[in-house]
Amino acid sequence: MSCWHRFTVSVTDSWYKPDGGWTTALKPLSWLFAWLAGRRKQRYLQRNRWSPPVPVVVVGNITVGGTGKTPLVTALVTALQGRGYRPGIISRGFGARTGGEPVWVTPGSDPARVGDEPVMLVRQLNVPLVVDVDRVRAAQYLLNHCDCDLIIADDGLQHYNLQRHIELLVLDGDRLLGNRLCLPAGPLREPLARMGQVDLILINTSSATPTLPKLGDVGAPCPEHFCFSLKPSDLVSVSGTMQPAPGVGRVHGVAGIGHPERFFNTLRNLGYDVISHPFPDHHPFTPADITFDDNLPVLMTAKDAVKCTAFATDRHWYLPVTAEVPTPCLEQLVTMIDARTPPVSG
Repeated sequence: MSCWHRFTVSVTDSWYKPDGGWTTALKPLSWLFAWLAGRRKQRYLQRNRWSPPVPVVVVGNITVGGTGKTPLVTALVTALQGRGYRPGIISRGFGARTGGEPVWVTPGSDPARVGDEPVMLVRQLNVPLVVDVDRVRAAQYLLNHCDCDLIIADDGLQHYNLQRHIELLVLDGDRLLGNRLCLPAGPLREPLARMGQVDLILINTSSATPTLPKLGDVGAPCPEHFCFSLKPSDLVSVSGTMQPAPGVGRVHGVAGIGHPERFFNTLRNLGYDVISHPFPDHHPFTPADITFDDNLPVLMTAKDAVKCTAFATDRHWYLPVTAEVPTPCLEQLVTMIDARTPPVSG
């Protein structure tokens, strides 16, 4: 583990300590960050922004780190397709190098160019997906090149230049809001009151009754919330080998996601004895990162697998997960989409 990675782990651990951790010493910077975030939001909202002709649903975070957002997007798109919608996806594509132009993502796209999550999504879904740092430009490109009647923005809750009709906020049920402070003292990208402005909150948890933070101290009523869970499937070979998947036993667990320990715990709950190898979120894997001095199987996430396909061996497997979203949540989302569909002009 590099010095920088150790430092980022220390920061994250502090953010999610009940007592706030050592980063609470940065509260003055946190207050400044919150003020600047509010000013930035107001500037965007006062602009004459492009109005999309189809509903836009933003699925995003208020916290830094993994919440299960991308598997949730997969589940929502699949459910909406089953209800007759023709959704398309737009994404920033973390670390994408698009040269300032929208890029159409295909199953064969290079994750180093368009981002790992967009490639994973198009490999899992029959759906058009466009990557661009400018979500408005991405949405316009998507609508100009395919017959979509609905846009799903994977992340972008803070990208206010894009008008949206519905906002879904995703929380990690284990960590929730941490110490409830904005960056850099805590994990919040915006002040806590932002939670009261979204349409629905979806909590990634195995608990039937997670405890949501009370927002009365900031004068924000809490929107309706639903719980969803991530259900693991059978292991899949990263390299495409036809060998049987390894049985339960000692394995190397590799994860370059926002909350690696959640993945390792999932493996442990399945009965594996895990040697953990956490990496930073969106880590650009090399062969050395997934090569170890033994013959143990190496298990990773689906997001990491798209970056390891070219050099994986028959020892490398990934664990697909499916977000199980309750039917009442899907029905409420459909009701919102139908109610907020822009009227057809002319």
